Order: sequence, then structure tokens, then C-alpha cells
Amino acid sequence: MTGSPGRGGAWVVAQFALMAVLVVVLVVGPRWPGAARTGLAVGGVVLAVSGAAVAGWAGRALGRALTPFPRPVPGGSLVEAGPFRLVRHPIYTGGALFFAGLSLVAGPVALVLTGLLVVLWAFKARLEEQHLVSRYAGYARYAERVRYRFVPGVY
Repeated sequence: MTGSPGRGGAWVVAQFALMAVLVVVLVVGPRWPGAARTGLAVGGVVLAVSGAAVAGWAGRALGRALTPFPRPVPGGSLVEAGPFRLVRHPIYTGGALFFAGLSLVAGPVALVLTGLLVVLWAFKARLEEQHLVSRYAGYARYAERVRYRFVPGVY
């Protein structure tokens, strides 16, 4: 399907398809009511920029191990530094913050789609962790030490 059989291409297609629909809704979807629009937009921009920073930080920490697929890249190594000290899937955390922020700028339909994207990422993260446990002997200990997937103290 994606040129990488057995790596979880369907998950990648699903997440990028949902992100594409989200972008369309961000451009043409219904907007927030006028009275709430300005405050939501200001908060949304701050959230989106914060999310992009978190995702960028996490991507940089992963380096060559960065992949959109649930299976780790061949020859990769377990990354426990940077934002991975706080949560096990900080790129998803950053992505969720980014799209939630854009949704606060755009409107309620975008926010619902962002919620669906986060649910998709939660299921994908569980599958990723199964692969990570199989690939890296230290992953189970890492997951015990870093208990939360997306948000410290919450999930």
C-alpha cells in the first residue's frame, strides 16, 4: 500500500488522510461564533506553536530513527533522551497540541477531527509499543520508568 509492506502502512495512510481532511476543514469549515473567535484564536496560535516546537524537539531527538510507521526503522536505537524522558510518544503530543491549536483558530468541526486524530494516534502508539518491546530489550524498563504515553501525569 505504501511501498513498505509489513511496517504499518495503513496506519500512516489513515493518519495522513485524516490530517488532510483536517487541513481542508481548517480552510473551509465552519468557524467559531464571533464573540469567542478572537480569544480562541490567540490561545490556538500559542498552542499550535508549542505543539510544533514539541514535535520538532522530539523529531530531532529521534534523528534517523524517525519514521511515520509503527515499526521501528531497521538499525535504529531506543531513544530515551530529550522529550522522551517525559513521555513515550512526544511527537504525537506535539501533533495533538498543534492540531488542537489550529482547531481553536478554525472551528468546532476541526476540533472534532483533531480528537479523532488523537484517538487514532493512541491506538497506533499501542501497536508501536508492541514492536518496540520486540525490537529493544530495554523498552519494557523504559516504559516502566516513563509511565505516560502522551501527557505526563495523565496518559
